[in-house]
Amino acid sequence: MIAVTDLERDAIAHVGAAPMLAQTESWVAINSGTRNLAGLRTMAGLLADAFAVLPGALSLIEPDPVESVSPAGQVEQLAHGQHLRLSVRPDAPLQLLFTGHMDTVYPVDHPFQSARWLPDGTLNGPGAADMKGGLAVMLAALQAVEASPLAPRLGYDVVINSDEETGSFASAALIARAARGKHVAFTYEPALPDGTLAGARGGTGNFSLIVRGRSAHAGRNPETGRNALVAAADLAVRLASAGTPALSVNPARIDGGGPNNVVPELAILRVNFRPRAQEAIDDATTAIQRIVESVSREHEVRIEVHGSFNRPPKPLDPRSLQLFHLVQGAGAALGLQIAWKATGGVCDGNNIAACGVPVIDTMGVRGGAIHSMEEFLIPDSLAERAALSAISILRLAERGGL
Repeated sequence: MIAVTDLERDAIAHVGAAPMLAQTESWVAINSGTRNLAGLRTMAGLLADAFAVLPGALSLIEPDPVESVSPAGQVEQLAHGQHLRLSVRPDAPLQLLFTGHMDTVYPVDHPFQSARWLPDGTLNGPGAADMKGGLAVMLAALQAVEASPLAPRLGYDVVINSDEETGSFASAALIARAARGKHVAFTYEPALPDGTLAGARGGTGNFSLIVRGRSAHAGRNPETGRNALVAAADLAVRLASAGTPALSVNPARIDGGGPNNVVPELAILRVNFRPRAQEAIDDATTAIQRIVESVSREHEVRIEVHGSFNRPPKPLDPRSLQLFHLVQGAGAALGLQIAWKATGGVCDGNNIAACGVPVIDTMGVRGGAIHSMEEFLIPDSLAERAALSAISILRLAERGGL
């Protein structure tokens, strides 16, 4: 263990004075569900004002075009909010990437819209842990680093996107550009309540399969119809059977059908894949093609496949382990036991790792029950995790990298 230095003590004191709790409470009060464009505009503006205290060039970036399949089987453009990007000292010898997201899973009409304090002292609020508290932690850590004489040794990009909760389709290219040339990255998803970090992660892929059959009268001439709903159900069963220990397959929804006396001509199957390795993606791609061809032929329907594996698996390679050990050492200096374990969830850390950049993607607050009305943040973890980030960054700056 490397003891805390005088510079690191200054950084700890700096984050201790940061208004992270007040920022988190004010940001949680704003609904910024991924589809709430007005709320995202408000949130983006507030974050731009907050992060403007850091040096560098700050801008709001327009989202990339994203296609979505409607319940009517139409491929439509899906609107998204702007993303925030800040670039600081791009010519410095050591380059880091810090990412987070401003969107939440709670739409504007969701009953969970405000925060409250629970008897155990935790803050229950929409996005409190995932990840508005994490954004406050990121900002406080970077302000502490900027107050250090080591700051000129490093440059960094901050990317805060507006669509992480729905797969980062409108921001994946932005993240990839920002990751180019970076030595390491931190993402501010929440850690577990006990502080455990996410290590290796599986990947994910989301698909919409449009099945087009032929309508007919269900009583007079059903034999001339081609039942798209039945074909979609068969497709779902066959895809589910393609699952393996390395690939989970979840047929989640079928849109389509109509009156009982009409053979349905349209159905859309929504399915999620969770590959644990790149080989599983290859196997899934082959299985999708094979099953689609077979169902199309046997049911005499047409099937259009929309979607992709948008987050590759994130294994723990040697450089990633080096970064975990560096953060573990920083935690030990603070009296924290830092551990990590594999998880089935996905986030932008998957995309960053796919760019060849070592990343720890749970540098945010300690909290839990995310994506539910019981979501909570442990308030003491704000200063704790900001100090952990600040010391880790300063040690990277002092060493010139890993």
